[in-house]
Amino acid sequence: MRTPLDQLSVLLLLSAMALYAIAFVAFALDLARRSSEATQLADARAGVRRTTTAASVGGGGTAVLEAAPPAPPLIVSAKRTAARVGVGITIAGFVLHLGADVLRGVAAARVPWANMYEFSMTGTLIMVGLFLLALTRVDLRFLGSIMTGLVLVLLGIATIGFKVPVSPLPPALQSYWLVIHVFVAILGTGFFTLSGAVSAVQLVQSRRERALAAGRPATRLRLLATFPDTNRLENIAYRIAVVGFILWTFTLIAGAIWANHAWGRYWGWDTKEVWTFIIWVIYAGYLHARATRGWRGDGSGWLNLIGYAAVLFNFGVVNVFFHGLHAYSGLSS
Repeated sequence: MRTPLDQLSVLLLLSAMALYAIAFVAFALDLARRSSEATQLADARAGVRRTTTAASVGGGGTAVLEAAPPAPPLIVSAKRTAARVGVGITIAGFVLHLGADVLRGVAAARVPWANMYEFSMTGTLIMVGLFLLALTRVDLRFLGSIMTGLVLVLLGIATIGFKVPVSPLPPALQSYWLVIHVFVAILGTGFFTLSGAVSAVQLVQSRRERALAAGRPATRLRLLATFPDTNRLENIAYRIAVVGFILWTFTLIAGAIWANHAWGRYWGWDTKEVWTFIIWVIYAGYLHARATRGWRGDGSGWLNLIGYAAVLFNFGVVNVFFHGLHAYSGLSS
């Protein structure tokens, strides 16, 4: 049964999706501007090199050594209008998204993360919120297209495939652990998403840096000259993943406690429980390898992405196609 509040929630969510789409375009335009600036500056550097070479071989007579003029630094303009517009529109979309989530909870008279539709709505809200929060500490606006694009895809799947009317909680979910366990899992997923996006950019940046080191042209990847270097990206991804791992560890422990309250055992090898543990093991391996064994570079980035792939599999495949005690997390409440 659809209530007026639920209808308003859907309207706000669709409006938020429209704003995210506009923000996606704005961030894409900013990337295009970055690419254009990188090309111009690279051409200017090449012009300096050609001028210096010509001066060194011409003239005849007595050679006079002159210091070559410095090459223009490869930096981007601090005035990023499209990026600022993208951030502003993303904030507006986040506000509407938050309103949709709150209204869904009010309509259901409970927290809005009891089924796949609500989990998707709240999860993407957390992703956008963490992205905006990270922008106050680090300039990650180059991730704007990735984050808004991913949120749009997930919300599109949720509204088309997972939308269910408001309904009461099944007995197994009627617990305060629903508030604690699921929310922390959503929060951990948000951190893993942001970390995975940074690692994806890190791997592409690493490819560019290897090409330049080998003296090969990297024209197609010239845009990345305006991004942080590989080491900086790897450190950012690692620090974000650490927070996500701590939250996921709590998720695993809280889930076991809730399982004991609901079903009388802490662990039963249910499919959802197993995949939650697999995700924990992958990220534990990633953090351990990087922190204690000095495993840096592409290996670190790929392992982080494997962990996030497991998170997406857990969300989009295990929740929908595997049946077990967590079947209530599927298409209906």
